[in-house]
Amino acid sequence: MKADAVWKVRAGLNVAALQCQFSPFLATVPTYNALLRQHSDELAQAFKVMTGYFVRTMGQRAGQRAFDTYATRTNQSWATFDAQLSFCDAAARTARRALWAPKGTFASFAEAELPGMLESLTGNARSPLIDVRLEWAQVPDLTDPCFGKSRRRCR
Repeated sequence: MKADAVWKVRAGLNVAALQCQFSPFLATVPTYNALLRQHSDELAQAFKVMTGYFVRTMGQRAGQRAFDTYATRTNQSWATFDAQLSFCDAAARTARRALWAPKGTFASFAEAELPGMLESLTGNARSPLIDVRLEWAQVPDLTDPCFGKSRRRCR
């Protein structure tokens, strides 16, 4: 269970590093890279435990395929559009706190942080850093001749 929590938090922070670059303030990429360096031993151990579980229960080839599917689905489960702001904020805060977690304690840290990161995906989580409510955009009438291919100027 600890290895699974580590893997899920790592996957969430990896997706955040890719998805949340719109805000330099969140610093998701450098924070994620620092986290990988600081907790590399525990991350490697979680990988070993997770792959070992799949291989042990399903055999070498089928287990490796099953782990690859699990890893892909875990990463995809963090991708969000509707809750991107709350997810990015939660992930950035989690990654910064992870840098304060002493080496050897990341598994316990991940177990404690995972529920909050998952809650951020609902879009209901309120962020202390980002308090924005998105409204539907007004779409202009695209049948208007000013939007045609001729690109003529409209007054």
